[in-house]
Amino acid sequence: MKIEKIRDEIHVIMNEWKDQNFLRSKGVFILGCSTSEIAGERIGTFGSTDIAEVIFDELKAFQHQTGVELAFQCCEHLNRAVLIERHVMERLGLDEVNAVPHPKAGGSMASHAYKQLQDPVLVEHIQADYGMDLGDTLIGMHLKHVVVPFRLTQKSVGQAHATFAYTRPKLIGGERAMYQK
Repeated sequence: MKIEKIRDEIHVIMNEWKDQNFLRSKGVFILGCSTSEIAGERIGTFGSTDIAEVIFDELKAFQHQTGVELAFQCCEHLNRAVLIERHVMERLGLDEVNAVPHPKAGGSMASHAYKQLQDPVLVEHIQADYGMDLGDTLIGMHLKHVVVPFRLTQKSVGQAHATFAYTRPKLIGGERAMYQK
């Protein structure tokens, strides 16, 4: 898998994300990512720091342009803990857990992101506003209720299936209720 092709695909995806009218500054954007799946291998078998670097760079540019906070889901060996900046943990009132992701426990994406963030911490759970899952890593446990899946034109990155979601407030009150648009 050519790195430039992956860069182009993730660039297209992040540009389409920027066009979504539901993004808001300080909202949490979680990424679940199997660099193995992107490379065309079975999840957890062929991690790639090169792929992680390309994706991280595009996400940081997206963060800079939109003001969202980034979160990175670790792999199952760290119980799918979430990597975020300390200030996000503190703002959301989350509890830190003690682990450092590395390619064989946490995954290549979380491992690379850990080295790039200013003050990285792991938390056990988060309730993200938006999510992108590359390679069917199952990020649903880290999204707020109610999750709304949506489609972008790019349906994969490399060989990995790509899934996108945002969340919305629950509709309560029944037939007499009035809702915000």
